[in-house]
Amino acid sequence: MITSIFSKSQPINFIIVFFITLLAFVVGRLGLPTEHFTALFILEELGLFCVCYASILLVNFIVSKNSLSRKSNYEILLFSLFLFTLTQTTSNINILFSNFFVLLGLRRVISLRSQIEVNKKLFDSSFWFAIAALFYFWAILFFLLILVSLAFYNDIKVNHWVIPFIGVATVFIIASGVSIVLYDSFFDTFKSLPEISLNFNSYNSASYIVAITILLSFGIWSSLYYVNSIKEKKKAFRVSFKSILVSAIIAGVIVILAPVKDGSEFLFVFAPLAIIITNYIEIMEDKWFREIFLAVLFILPFVLLLL
Repeated sequence: MITSIFSKSQPINFIIVFFITLLAFVVGRLGLPTEHFTALFILEELGLFCVCYASILLVNFIVSKNSLSRKSNYEILLFSLFLFTLTQTTSNINILFSNFFVLLGLRRVISLRSQIEVNKKLFDSSFWFAIAALFYFWAILFFLLILVSLAFYNDIKVNHWVIPFIGVATVFIIASGVSIVLYDSFFDTFKSLPEISLNFNSYNSASYIVAITILLSFGIWSSLYYVNSIKEKKKAFRVSFKSILVSAIIAGVIVILAPVKDGSEFLFVFAPLAIIITNYIEIMEDKWFREIFLAVLFILPFVLLLL
């Protein structure tokens, strides 16, 4: 039943995803003290929810605009279920904004496929990734995606390799200037610093272990099929699919390096992982296996609530 609903793009899909995202958002805030519920707090939370849902819509735009799926809506369902599985991903304001800007940058990188206005797209993507890094420093690793994509296209134009660095420098100069004017300091506008932690003890709980194990298992299994399917894609689209895989790897590195491991860092993984798993679901020939596959992801959040 789940596959029949989301196998085609239709308005009801976005309504269902909206309520799953809303439920994930609410559950993520159940532990907050009641005195925090002021009018300003509610307004801020509505804004953050809009960022969450806008991120899902942005993923759908990236997928549909660049033919990264067979016109299904599995990617938005998976993204919302991932949010519900790890509701901590809805609680970190800086990561929510950082991930949104990463998706804006990813959109421009994937659009390099058309080879139209390449200079503008390279500047835009590096600009958005740099803004993302202002909110969460390690998001700057997505800058590597631009360079890798240029390598995939065998691009040898010097200006194409220089422009991304100009985009990052532009953000750094603007941010430093604003910081000097507002705070009389160079780096006060930077929300995150380059810190690293390899202490994974915070994941040592039943809910984290189950969630991470399922997502990692499904992700790796789907990636094996995803990699094999790339050579079957049209030549013009292969780099786009490779870029999604690279972005998933970069997101995994960010999770490993994250200085504070509270679960919110997994948000960077959700978009590329949703696209990769969507491609695997679409090539499944057995409808029942497809239903079971999605049912596990659908039931998982409720199991974790009990844990």
